[in-house]
Amino acid sequence: MKRYVFFLLFIHTLPLFGQDPSAKRIIKHIRYLASDKMQGRGTGSPENTKAARYVEKYFKKYGLKPLGTNGYYQSFTAKVRRIVVPDSLREARNVIGFLDNGAPYTIVIGAHYDHLGLGRQGSSLDSIPQGKIHNGADDNASGVAGLLEMAQYFAKNDVTEPYNILFMAFGAEELGLLGSRYFLNNPTIPLDKLNFMVCMDMIGRYDPQRGVGIGGYGTSDTWPIVFKGVESSIKFFTDRAGNGGSDNAAFYAKQIPVLFFHTGGHPDYHKPTDDPDKIDATSEEAILKLEIKLIENAMQQPKMTFTAVK
Repeated sequence: MKRYVFFLLFIHTLPLFGQDPSAKRIIKHIRYLASDKMQGRGTGSPENTKAARYVEKYFKKYGLKPLGTNGYYQSFTAKVRRIVVPDSLREARNVIGFLDNGAPYTIVIGAHYDHLGLGRQGSSLDSIPQGKIHNGADDNASGVAGLLEMAQYFAKNDVTEPYNILFMAFGAEELGLLGSRYFLNNPTIPLDKLNFMVCMDMIGRYDPQRGVGIGGYGTSDTWPIVFKGVESSIKFFTDRAGNGGSDNAAFYAKQIPVLFFHTGGHPDYHKPTDDPDKIDATSEEAILKLEIKLIENAMQQPKMTFTAVK
């Protein structure tokens, strides 16, 4: 009888544990998104569209409600400005999934899924970038993998949180935060209903000497309360600023509190050598578990008040 009861308890706990962030799934997502077949996911490319469809597939799988302007997609036109190219105007899209908990306010969890393609849109730090695949494993397949893991956790944890959650994969970030800025100027949910935004960009190259940086700590007086007593298996530190780094800057400009997770720069940044075999998926799993703790703490607090960082 005792064995039978233990077995039932074990089976009962399996779904919960299965939703926790997983290094195995993280590296699976990154290997797909940053494979040579994806040709660097440059904005306007067929491979960029495939990356959007990949995110859409998992949003559907996790039962998220489409909240774009065409299903999960919010399409817009992106323009290449840093260099002169014949195809400067390119089709782009955000991918938006909504976890509706019936709450009055919503938090945003986001990451950009585009990268530099074949080095013909500017921003590459390679000496001769044209024609070389910029896989962007850390920048930002790592963040998209994190986004998908967060979507799975919150959609499948059998908990109705006190806030709704909007999961967003932003397009054309590498061209100047174009996807996040487009959403904020054409929101599919009223901006005054947004509580805070969490951004993941380059979270796959953890350095134990540095730790993972968490920006935006100064963007609301509530963040110190949220962080109080939080422990992690990995080293982390906070930075007050919220107006730099990635798509979080666009939300900060709209006076929305933010957090920005990143593991820092490295020699492969914006080069063809940013490959999946250099990703530390085990540490990224730990980063996401830390992120979950902070988000769950934050959701126990009233709607945040924005604070400008001076």
